[in-house]
Amino acid sequence: MKIVKTITALRSTLKNVQNIAFVPTMGNLHEGHLALVKRAKKNADFVVVSIFVNPLQFLPSEDFNQYPRSLEADCKLLRDLDVDLVFTPEEKDLFPVRQEIMLQLPAVANTLEGKFRPGFFQGVATIVLKFLNIIQPDMAVFGKKDYQQLHIIRLMVQQLNFPIKILDTEIIRAVDGLALSSRNQYLNGAERQEACHLYRVLNTIVSEITSGQHGFLLSEKKAVEYLSERGWGVDYVSIVNQQTLLPASTDDQKLAVLAAARIGTTRLIDNVEFTI
Repeated sequence: MKIVKTITALRSTLKNVQNIAFVPTMGNLHEGHLALVKRAKKNADFVVVSIFVNPLQFLPSEDFNQYPRSLEADCKLLRDLDVDLVFTPEEKDLFPVRQEIMLQLPAVANTLEGKFRPGFFQGVATIVLKFLNIIQPDMAVFGKKDYQQLHIIRLMVQQLNFPIKILDTEIIRAVDGLALSSRNQYLNGAERQEACHLYRVLNTIVSEITSGQHGFLLSEKKAVEYLSERGWGVDYVSIVNQQTLLPASTDDQKLAVLAAARIGTTRLIDNVEFTI
């Protein structure tokens, strides 16, 4: 496994490489990230993993400086999976000058996560666009846990005519159902026990709707009330069309329910896809 820190070294290494899969990460890797790498290895001859904590996607009130960084441990995990190349750029290499050119995103980027984290998806899309330009992979792999992010990246690649295939992986969960996330380590013991209720409430909604109860707004309201009563601060619970991420209608068949809520000081997101 080769570790490179500069764009020049990366491009030199990849100069004659074919069939590249790219996996972008912010490090502090867990089994969810490793699932992305395994998907990449199944579909490509050469796998590039980036480790970079992207400042563009953090709001002033968020935890950029506290975001966990564990490069040595991350590289060991990637080496064990026989990753070909790890790209660990410094901020000054990716942003030699202040980033003034940012992507203008469609309206969906201002809903759900975008409503509560304004500018987040613009920051994500801009750094992903940079990486795709630098690496020029044949495919890139993203997880479904960041459901809206995956949707926006697909739109970006499609509408900017990138010759890149976007692959996805299913959410990796703990035994009790909690979606794996780097931020889970912020949970204390009691919060960690409570955290599984976010996934449970989403499954309750799925059960209600698939059994014929199509009062989507009522299901969302009940879920918010349930979590709030248990001490959560709920940003949203939303039932949406899988293809558009617009609020679901009774004519839709492929749906997803997305949620974001805070337990203690830790904000968790989750989602479940389903069909009616």
